[in-house]
Amino acid sequence: MNAFIILILAVVLLGVVTLWKRRSSSAIREIPAFTRLIRSLGLSIEDGKRLHISLGHGRMTDGRGGSAFAGLALLRNVAERTSVSDMPSVASAGDSTLGLLTQDTLEAGYQAAGVEDAYVHTIGRVTGLTPFSYAAGAMYISQNENVSTTIVLGNLGSEAGLIADASERANVPLIGASDDLAGQSILFTSAQEALIGEELFATGAYLNDDAVYSASLTVQDVFRWVIIVGLIVGAGLKFIGII
Repeated sequence: MNAFIILILAVVLLGVVTLWKRRSSSAIREIPAFTRLIRSLGLSIEDGKRLHISLGHGRMTDGRGGSAFAGLALLRNVAERTSVSDMPSVASAGDSTLGLLTQDTLEAGYQAAGVEDAYVHTIGRVTGLTPFSYAAGAMYISQNENVSTTIVLGNLGSEAGLIADASERANVPLIGASDDLAGQSILFTSAQEALIGEELFATGAYLNDDAVYSASLTVQDVFRWVIIVGLIVGAGLKFIGII
């Protein structure tokens, strides 16, 4: 019941903030990883190479699916921008449901660009159904398919090290983020640009002009402060013996 109330509150708050954002523009801070990503989009087309977006192996039916949705938001934008390239972007996933959503998102990007006839379903792939088999398939793409940049965004653990090592051996820049602490620590030390913490969920706001994406960042900040205040108040009440 409490979760349902929080969900309703989040939806209402998101709607209100979105309307406010559409009436007044707001600036968001620069994140080097997104700056590099936007630059890589243009260079991949000019160089006749492709981007590899790897979305991890998070299941969409549990808490690990949140980071996958952030990755899909990125994939949608990348697919639209690179659909006219001779070497279109390719995506990999380590879960069957996520793989289907990956193909659907890629197709939506091609449709938005008006080149739906150029879409082929093989650019969205399930490379394995276990963490390390998924990583092995993603490694192959980075090393053998003329990739200019690998973007890892999703739920990955220690297997992220294999993808990072393959990218380094192929001299392919790596941009990455994971909602798993083991995967995040590996990507922080291995990636040329790493996204840290909640920056993972800011992807849509940095790649899309729609006010709903920037509004989602504001809603995240509101709930973050509510939690912080709640923890402080709870600690104070516990200290003075009220609870």
